[in-house]
Amino acid sequence: MAFITAADGIRLHYTQTGDPCGRPVVLLAGFKASAQSWLYQVGPLAAAGHRVLSVDLRGHGQADRPASGVDMARRGQDVRTVLDALDLHDVLAVGGSMGGNTIWSYVSQFGADRLAGIAVVDQTPKMLNTDDWSHGFYGYDESNIETYFAEGVPKTGHGTPLWRRGMRLVRLLRAMKGGERTLTPGELALLSDHAKADWRPVIAQTDVPVLFAAGAESEFWPSSHAAAAAALAPQSSSIVIAAAGHATNIEQPKPFNDALLGFESALDTGGPAR
Repeated sequence: MAFITAADGIRLHYTQTGDPCGRPVVLLAGFKASAQSWLYQVGPLAAAGHRVLSVDLRGHGQADRPASGVDMARRGQDVRTVLDALDLHDVLAVGGSMGGNTIWSYVSQFGADRLAGIAVVDQTPKMLNTDDWSHGFYGYDESNIETYFAEGVPKTGHGTPLWRRGMRLVRLLRAMKGGERTLTPGELALLSDHAKADWRPVIAQTDVPVLFAAGAESEFWPSSHAAAAAALAPQSSSIVIAAAGHATNIEQPKPFNDALLGFESALDTGGPAR
């Protein structure tokens, strides 16, 4: 494990596994999750010859946790800090949940020149449901835009109850070990910023291949978001993984890993095209 210090003095954390000469795969966790959430991806990616970097941005895992000042723009800047510090190019950037939209924040500010491809795991590019977008967070629309996430992530009543997930729950407990449930005022502010963002214009202008993966039983939004987001991107594909909730890569690691490795192997031949 190692640390990178951002320009404002905040330390970011990462672990590195695999072939140092292989294509870099940068793994970015979702809201409140740590790099540990990629437990079931690190080994297969390393075995396939990749340089695997599991990153804790500020507020995650072993990175520093400032009380305030973290928004989606800052998260994108932290990604730039990591890529610059490690001099990473030809990167496959993989983001789960908020980590996926963090990649769009990075691309919106710095472009995609350092990236070979992007994979987004069960994250809609627009959480707010509107007349032109019905793939957002269940129950979240313009009538409650200022209040819906005021106290945390609402329960939606969708998805398979945890107690019925069997080995899926066991995997979740292993990968999310040590996670914290309470939210600070700074984390609530980040959640609000995340919820109000619309990354569709960024996706439409992104010129590298993108894979959108959705959990068929996501607790947060309909799995249709993956195909709808893919329809926006010049080079894209989508997949819906059966018997998986929001933590798709954790609950069903084998089909997810197969899809991710297949996507990566196609990057050198031009990637998927619709």
